Amino acid sequence: MPDAALPLLCPVCCGPLSRAGVGAAAARTLSCASGHSFDAARQGYFNFLVGKGTPFEPDSAAMVEARVNFLSRGHYLPLARAVAAAVVPSLGEHPAVLDSGTGTGHYLRAVLDASAAAGRPAAALGLDISKFALRRAARLNPEALNVVWDVWRPLPLADDSVDAVTVVFAPRNPAEFARVLRPGGRLVVVTPRPGHLNTVADLTGMLGLEESKEDRLGQAMAEHFDTHSAAPVDIPLELSRQDAADLALMGPAGHHLDRESVEARLAGVPEPLQAGARFQVTVFAVR
Repeated sequence: MPDAALPLLCPVCCGPLSRAGVGAAAARTLSCASGHSFDAARQGYFNFLVGKGTPFEPDSAAMVEARVNFLSRGHYLPLARAVAAAVVPSLGEHPAVLDSGTGTGHYLRAVLDASAAAGRPAAALGLDISKFALRRAARLNPEALNVVWDVWRPLPLADDSVDAVTVVFAPRNPAEFARVLRPGGRLVVVTPRPGHLNTVADLTGMLGLEESKEDRLGQAMAEHFDTHSAAPVDIPLELSRQDAADLALMGPAGHHLDRESVEARLAGVPEPLQAGARFQVTVFAVR
């Protein structure tokens, strides 16, 4: 159910959005004073992309299924805990969080649980361009507002409206993140480090890590943010062939790989497959 604590903006006219109707119907409709209205899909998410939509390719149903399968086995639980631990200290009196590129809502779930455990339950907005991912996110995080949106566009939030923005393997819009963060708020970004999943990439044909990715992150943020902290998160993995296939197909490589070819590459590989996930969790402060 959308949380009224979030100052949402209409994606058409940028006026304030609020719940429409009364009772149970109010939770399923958002409208502005100009008469623009948005109804929740049956699965519980909202679609704010109007007109031409987005030129970017959303994650497919198959990619989302692979991600749910992999993450549900707990392989990246240490990363989810690290993201939550980075967010909670920034939460204020009326905490609110934006998860930009929320995907299936896995990392936002950890943040919401940690904020509640700390006695500061947060309102939350999860944005993603994939309706298939948001169907899962709405199921996992029903207390959050889950919205189809292109994060390269102006965000549908008022200025100074959230304590934290989380970006886990998703596009980054520094100017908009700085605009919606409250004074003292934090931007938490997760990126892969050199050596990340090399073994799985070599076996399955996953995309390799771009050179100088960490340096480019700092450069991209420098106009609006200062680096507050950066910490590595290394996770040793013992994977079945099924795990490795899901891992390959759940990310960007899933746009050009198919399960049959990936499983053929993995056929006969001894189990468990030893691999290493290497992440960096960087916390930025608004300048």
